[in-house]
Amino acid sequence: MTAGRFFVIGAGVAGLACAVRLALAGRPVTVFEAAGHAGGRCRSFHDAALDRRIDNGNHLLLSGNRSAQAYLADIGAADSLAGPGEAAFPFLDLVDGTRWTVRPNHGRLPWWILSPHRRVAGTRAADYLRGLRLARAGDATVAGCLDDGGAAYRRFWEPLAVAALNTAADEAAAALLWPVLRETFGRGAAACRPLIAREGLSESFVDPALALLAERQCPVHLNRRLRALTFDGDRVTALDLGGDPLSVGADDRVVLAVPPAAAADLVPGLTVPDGSRAIVNGHFRLPARRESLSFLGVVGGTAQWLFVRGDVVSATVSAADALAEAPASAIAEAIWHDIVRALDLGNAPLPAHRIVKERRATFAQTPAQSARRPGPRTAWSNLLLAGDWTDTGLPATIEGSVRSGHTAADAGRG
Repeated sequence: MTAGRFFVIGAGVAGLACAVRLALAGRPVTVFEAAGHAGGRCRSFHDAALDRRIDNGNHLLLSGNRSAQAYLADIGAADSLAGPGEAAFPFLDLVDGTRWTVRPNHGRLPWWILSPHRRVAGTRAADYLRGLRLARAGDATVAGCLDDGGAAYRRFWEPLAVAALNTAADEAAAALLWPVLRETFGRGAAACRPLIAREGLSESFVDPALALLAERQCPVHLNRRLRALTFDGDRVTALDLGGDPLSVGADDRVVLAVPPAAAADLVPGLTVPDGSRAIVNGHFRLPARRESLSFLGVVGGTAQWLFVRGDVVSATVSAADALAEAPASAIAEAIWHDIVRALDLGNAPLPAHRIVKERRATFAQTPAQSARRPGPRTAWSNLLLAGDWTDTGLPATIEGSVRSGHTAADAGRG
């Protein structure tokens, strides 16, 4: 195949991962992004209310996220994530105040489930063996596979599923949770050490990628929305980006790395997930700075995960469609109530804060919606798809986004 140009539409994580892989392979790449910034939902910005730089959302990665790790290595940001020196996941149950830390052991044999000091409080080793049902889940939901009414489900399986799938466990596709377990917990402590961006998501995933693309003379054009594709036979022949159409040559390729609804509008007959789920993030100024990065899983409250960086604590609520309908002031009060208890802040009043609602944060990861995920190839020979909503075999996470970009790049070069 003759080496032609690549036009990547969308500069979110999937589009950047695709463009970087192509650029490193020596292929000419041009990226077009509708927004005035790159990164999509994975970015950082200065917030006036907090007078701090914050992430628009919180993302916890694991050391076993091989695609994300490879991408960070490619852009020279492998050391931009930080976390504990061991695989340790601290939790708090706000219902009764119980605290515990899940500590997987090294090696693939999960003997940690035999130790009361390593597993979830109030659980038995047998409770974790239920996870094997996910391997044969078919169209079942997480709750249908794992909910036995016990502590392991409420304190481990359900929080894990909601965090990974951004969908309530009673409707979330169990089949999507299995690869998460297989690639992380299933490989032992070395693959499930938690990692957080040391400075911010942009500093880790976006800015170094833009710098690499600039160095490779691969332009990234912001505020350039793709309005339409021109098709002729089995090929895309032009891009309407405003003004004169941009011709797509015989050997050129187009990678569409845009949200599913936008892709469906641009590509005739394309089936995509058409349901979505919200994520709500809250960012709060703390009374004093904390020197180390930390995170905490929370059960039984409004907040589900807390992340502390310096003097800002950020909370994430996944599968948050109902919460997103509430006023920001009410959301802030509810989340701060959990933070005060979790961080032992006494009667600290509600501080400066910012509530960020992502109403269409991910596609609804139900069995029915998952069946609507297309692969990277389309009916047009030079048009490829990328995005966490495509059929990566993974949930809609940063890992899934990066893997989709890599898959599209590899398919286009093949």
